Amino acid sequence: MDEMIIRVPVTIKSKLTEALKTKLLGEIQGRVDQVDRDMAQLEFQGKGMLTEQAKIDAQGMIAIRAQIEQKRAQMEQAKAQLTQDKEHLEKLAIGAEISRGQMERTVTLHIGDDMNHLMGGEILVEDGKVIAFRD
Repeated sequence: MDEMIIRVPVTIKSKLTEALKTKLLGEIQGRVDQVDRDMAQLEFQGKGMLTEQAKIDAQGMIAIRAQIEQKRAQMEQAKAQLTQDKEHLEKLAIGAEISRGQMERTVTLHIGDDMNHLMGGEILVEDGKVIAFRD
């Protein structure tokens, strides 16, 4: 066997434009708003669950309260991360390159090929159009 076909990762990067920045900030804000709604729903449902549990068994309230606090902490952490992401994005200059994920490409590998050269591929995109391939 003198060759092998393999899949290698390719990083997708976007050149930050005003339109992309606005779109991404809107997406982040939408997720922040969703977390806020989820937190309000948790509070509402939590109060109802605690009221019902108080009628049945006061000991069960402790476990329910702990679950509610755990979920609230997770939501607050998610919101803090989103807020941090938003602040970072707001500070980025137009033209900066941001990582948008990964894809795979198929390559034919031969004996003696440089693996380092094959593994570092990037695709640069601007406003949805591919503008460069990088090794």
